[in-house]
Amino acid sequence: MKRTKRAMVVASAGVVALTAAACGGGGTTATSTSGASAAAAKGGTLYYLTKRSAEHLDPQRTYIGRDIADEARVAYRTLTTFPVVGGKASLKIVNDLATDTGTMSDGAKTWKFTLKDGVKWQDGKDITCADFQYGISRTFAVDTITGGPSYAIQFLDIPSDAKGASIYKGPYVKDAAGQAAFDKAITCSGKDITFHLKKPVADFNYATYLPSFAPYRKDQDKGDKSNFAVFSTGPYMLQGDWVKGKGGTFVRNPNWDPKTDTVRKAWPDQIVFTEGLTNEVIAQRLISDQGNDKYAVTDRQVPPSFQPQVLASAALKARYENVDAPFVDYLTPNFKKMTNPLVRQALAVSTDKTGYITALGGSTAGRPAQTLIAPSVLGYKAFNAFNAPDSGDPVKAASLLKQAGVTTPVPITFTYNGGTPTSEKYAAALKAGWERSGNFKVTLNELTDTYYDVIQNPANANKYDITWAGWGADWPSPSTVIPPLLDSRVNLSAASNGSDYGYYSSAATNKAIDAAYNTTDLTKQFAMWGDLDESLAKEVAYVPLAYEKFFFIWGSGVKGWIDNQAFADYPDLGSLGVK
Repeated sequence: MKRTKRAMVVASAGVVALTAAACGGGGTTATSTSGASAAAAKGGTLYYLTKRSAEHLDPQRTYIGRDIADEARVAYRTLTTFPVVGGKASLKIVNDLATDTGTMSDGAKTWKFTLKDGVKWQDGKDITCADFQYGISRTFAVDTITGGPSYAIQFLDIPSDAKGASIYKGPYVKDAAGQAAFDKAITCSGKDITFHLKKPVADFNYATYLPSFAPYRKDQDKGDKSNFAVFSTGPYMLQGDWVKGKGGTFVRNPNWDPKTDTVRKAWPDQIVFTEGLTNEVIAQRLISDQGNDKYAVTDRQVPPSFQPQVLASAALKARYENVDAPFVDYLTPNFKKMTNPLVRQALAVSTDKTGYITALGGSTAGRPAQTLIAPSVLGYKAFNAFNAPDSGDPVKAASLLKQAGVTTPVPITFTYNGGTPTSEKYAAALKAGWERSGNFKVTLNELTDTYYDVIQNPANANKYDITWAGWGADWPSPSTVIPPLLDSRVNLSAASNGSDYGYYSSAATNKAIDAAYNTTDLTKQFAMWGDLDESLAKEVAYVPLAYEKFFFIWGSGVKGWIDNQAFADYPDLGSLGVK
């Protein structure tokens, strides 16, 4: 999932014990149930303060962890979801719009769900199987519905065309053969919806928690113009319009029936989202705890300059936490421009991970990474691809550039997700590491508005040599890390590079991905993913930076704060209320 995207969940009860310690509460400084939900009550207004604009409110386009967490609790219900609890208990999949968590057959190539009775849209109409069909069909319109995950395209049993893309092009293209193939892959019989998959996916019911698998009403669809339109199935509906960069207000949905929803608490009467605030302003407001800010939460971490004040305050101890996060920060070399593997290696070994983490806030922000697969994911393999120190090795980089036969310093452009003093510091730290010993000459390209929309647009492919990115497993299998990022068959299109920001493409890697998917022995499969992670690191398909930690603070009037690991420890709006 994109960093600013992605929840981490488990695929089976047996996985919980293995993942909980790694991704859960290590370093937690506040109790995970601070202000328990029993202290919350119906009513009041919860305020959500943030800097980063929501890139998409369209469920099929949502793939940022924060936005998945918010949408799943506020407006979009799905077949399955995760409970409103903290700790490892949050990692167990539960039913939502379906009567149970699904039934698999045919060796996990067929999954059947039954819709609950009485579930409705915000206008009171019943949610139907056909609405699920239509919603999922939008994922296939890759030139219109951009930015979302491609699991439906990967999994559903629909033939591919000569270029390896699905023959079904989504609901906006009239093609009888493609439509027939899609209608065969997802079938409806009354309230039953059945998915026919092209390969075994034993944890498919975990994938169906994503908003991309949510229902969508055909009569509400305006294609790419629906990006900030919200038509709710959840406890809240959008009041008026969402204004990008400013936010919007969600009020109670009168056609949401809590009898059909045993997950979401829906304590507040309304939730007000305010975008466009700096991280520093948010931290100062929450520390000061005045007026409506007493009832505010944020997805933004406490900036390094404010952390000593928070850590030293006994009064703040009950309303902040510093927890391990399931995200890996990394860099993606642009394979359209950085074609020489020795140049990529030189960049990798000269990367100053220590400086990057120091800029983020030091030990409260994370620790140096060597892999793309996080340690909390099954299949994690410990390695250091080039045995470089965390602070970088400019001497080794110089030697590699000499072998490459290039003139130094090598000019490169670094595009990164900026707009904060912290981002400016980490960009400066990386730039300094790369420029040591005259190896590279770095031009910084800071993007301060929506970020992924830019780096996912092929029209911008020649404007940068390396980009910043962040990712966390959708559930703790590397199959939700490596294929979404580096399988070119599910990423490339005329309108979007999906999540392959560096335009990586390798037939050998695609073959290895297929081999892992086709290995039903999970122990062997996980080992294969770990080996592939190492080979990708040595090819410099990515440059690892940090395994992250989160440092959050909230207002004194907020009740029901929990560490919901399934939603990446972001504020769980299904739990929170106000005093």
